[in-house]
Amino acid sequence: MKFKILGVLAATLVAFAGPAFAESKTAGEHVDDGAITADVKARLLDAKGVPSGDVNVETYKGIVLLSGFVTDQAAKAGAEAAAKGAGNVVKVHNAITVHPKTSFGSKIDDTALVGKVKAALIDEKHVDAGSINVEARDSIVQLGGFVSGKAEKDKALATAKGVKGVKSVADALYIKP
Repeated sequence: MKFKILGVLAATLVAFAGPAFAESKTAGEHVDDGAITADVKARLLDAKGVPSGDVNVETYKGIVLLSGFVTDQAAKAGAEAAAKGAGNVVKVHNAITVHPKTSFGSKIDDTALVGKVKAALIDEKHVDAGSINVEARDSIVQLGGFVSGKAEKDKALATAKGVKGVKSVADALYIKP
């Protein structure tokens, strides 16, 4: 029984460590980035005027990427201030898009559009769709996340623009250093 438990633990560690080393990040950097992300998210919850549920937070080697949609510039600035206050942050890239609230009907349409864009990104072999967040407001699609290079970024943006129903694409992609 002990060996089964140890085997499961070892398999779990390998499953999580494999991608860590494949991305040229050490296990320590993954832990540090996770801690930074958690700290930023906690600070967003405490930030007045910032709809924390509408802000996506990702961290790569200490660089914090903020994306998502908020309704005013003050909320965008508040999110950035909260992120800059977190420990071990090297840089904050604030790619949050300011857009007014949408109607319920628009939200339903946007949900379907997000699914179409995600499917198109998954079908694109030169794009790591798993590393890209897709959000939409009034048929404006935002792509956010860390990508490996300019070619992947350009391909992801072009793919999203090519999906029927997309009015425009907001670029919140950041090329990994």
